[in-house]
Amino acid sequence: MRRSPGVRVGVSIAIATGLYGISFGALGVASGLDVLQTIALSLLMFTGGSQFAFIGVVAGGGSGSAAAAAATLLGVRNSVYGMQLNAMFGPKGWRRFAGAHVTIDESTATAVGQDSSVEQRRGFWAAGLGVFVLWNVFTAVGAFAGNALGDPKQWGLDGAAVAAFLGLLWPRLRGREPVAIAVVCGLATVLAVPFVPSGVPILVAALVAAVLGWVSHARSAARAAAGAGVEGLEPDLDPYSSHAHGRHDALGEQRRRAPEPGSTGTEAPQAGEGEGA
Repeated sequence: MRRSPGVRVGVSIAIATGLYGISFGALGVASGLDVLQTIALSLLMFTGGSQFAFIGVVAGGGSGSAAAAAATLLGVRNSVYGMQLNAMFGPKGWRRFAGAHVTIDESTATAVGQDSSVEQRRGFWAAGLGVFVLWNVFTAVGAFAGNALGDPKQWGLDGAAVAAFLGLLWPRLRGREPVAIAVVCGLATVLAVPFVPSGVPILVAALVAAVLGWVSHARSAARAAAGAGVEGLEPDLDPYSSHAHGRHDALGEQRRRAPEPGSTGTEAPQAGEGEGA
């Protein structure tokens, strides 16, 4: 077990991510939540991006419904992770419910990065349970130490939410289209800020991203359908090319020289053929 690559990767990721929980604890208290509410948010919600979105909306004066909607939108990705992981190793019984709760970016990435099904399971549980334990421990530390730390801006903890979002977004910017969608959504958010309540701009950005993604998918499907419709109709040989003419001529010559079916190919020449020529 000690030499398991999945466990090693999972534990290292758990330590790095768990330490990050102290910033959430401090920011949760600074945003207006009490210590128990902040701790409960990590225990029950347990998805960093959604948690930071929730307290970010609350700290900005947004309503609870707007904060819940923003957190839910970011948490949808975990459902997609769950379907993938269920197809990979299909947990049963209580493991199914426990696995659903610790299905996050880190546990999914650790599992997918392993070569065998055994290491996938080990990596998933090592990262998922490790992050869950350490994240909640350090959330409590940050929440209790929030008042002692003072203003989170003095420590740069106010940038934790931004860093979390960028950490989720950056690996997906691997082409012109994702970059273009990100830029358009960013502009939509900036334009919406002066006109809508706090927490709504992120919903506007999500709506814009969904529309652009749907249009892009429909366009790709149309191109694929158009290509499939003409597939196989092109001739294998260009009848107007000299190379094709050469092949057809050679094939015709072979057919002329080939004996007729049922003949031996050694028929005697008719009278007058081959003699006295």
